Amino acid sequence: MSVQIVLFDGFDPLDVIAPFEVFVAGSEYFLDNALDITLVSAEGARDVVSGSQGLRLRATAALDPHRPGIVLVPGASGPVDGDPDEGAETIPVLLARFAATGAMPLIAEAMHNPDVLVAAVCGGSLALAMGGLLEGRNVVTHALGMPLLDATGATAVNARVVDDGDLVTAGGVTSGLDLALYLLDRQFGPRIAHAVEGLFEYERRGTVWRAEGTVPATVPAIPAA
Repeated sequence: MSVQIVLFDGFDPLDVIAPFEVFVAGSEYFLDNALDITLVSAEGARDVVSGSQGLRLRATAALDPHRPGIVLVPGASGPVDGDPDEGAETIPVLLARFAATGAMPLIAEAMHNPDVLVAAVCGGSLALAMGGLLEGRNVVTHALGMPLLDATGATAVNARVVDDGDLVTAGGVTSGLDLALYLLDRQFGPRIAHAVEGLFEYERRGTVWRAEGTVPATVPAIPAA
């Protein structure tokens, strides 16, 4: 089973490395190397510059939407404020630029492949939404991007991790740990995820939201004092 983590210019390193470490630990320590974890890019093998002080990671292959497994999309790292007309490469600018690359058709193809689960961390889901891939889907992104996510036609859900079937998304940058642990749980069962949690001395945060079960009743309004 493959795990392809997509790199793009301006990516956030923690969005990549946190899930990478979880999948590697699960595979090497507890799953007899059942996972093939690869850093990929739409352009193929190349050094990719992150948005964090020029830190580079090496993509060793091209994103392949036909490989069964998981395709994981990180968010971007950079300034939040600034005028793009004056050359400020803010996180929304980096995500929009990524959304306009050749990665989006490949990810769209992966999303139509029944053997592929697409996952996104933080601004990764916002990039997919900007690329027109998440209309009508239940998703989450960083808290600062939730209004923009709603504006793209996606349904923004305020949860740590949102499971929408063949699409699983997570919120802010540290939620990449929770996303990867949940995917290990979903694919291989809770004992594997629990073993990795013990190795990392980390316990998953938040509730995984799914569109299942009883719909909560409307919370009554609190009368003014």
